[in-house]
Amino acid sequence: MNLMHWDPFGDLRTLRERVDRLFEESLARSPHQEPVTIHAWSPVVDIYEVPDALVVEAELTGMKQEDVDIELTGDTLTIKGERQPSPEREFLRQERSYGAFQRAFTLGVPVDQTKVKARYRDGLLEITLPKAKQARPKQVKIEVG
Repeated sequence: MNLMHWDPFGDLRTLRERVDRLFEESLARSPHQEPVTIHAWSPVVDIYEVPDALVVEAELTGMKQEDVDIELTGDTLTIKGERQPSPEREFLRQERSYGAFQRAFTLGVPVDQTKVKARYRDGLLEITLPKAKQARPKQVKIEVG
């Protein structure tokens, strides 16, 4: 029999992030549900867990590495930056948004802040946050008798 670590607040954090995202997206819609270009935008982010780390991936297409700032304070990861618009053009249609953004995520798992690594390639930012030793799952064999 294996014991698994369960975080009772994990679902609440996920719900809060989804509601925040819903509000962010709804503010960028016109009455006809057609996306409109506004100054604020928010890149899409995936967060997943591997045995020894949390991995955060953010789509930052069209941004330069030096325009992105990453901070880890306690158990909150913050990604912020600014995507600059293309040179003046006469658009027939413009769907991409530009401007400053900030995303903050509560990790919920202690991480080793001294070993966090980030990589930016082909418009994808990947942040690897190794779990602190005490947060790594430990498998214990329990004899039933």
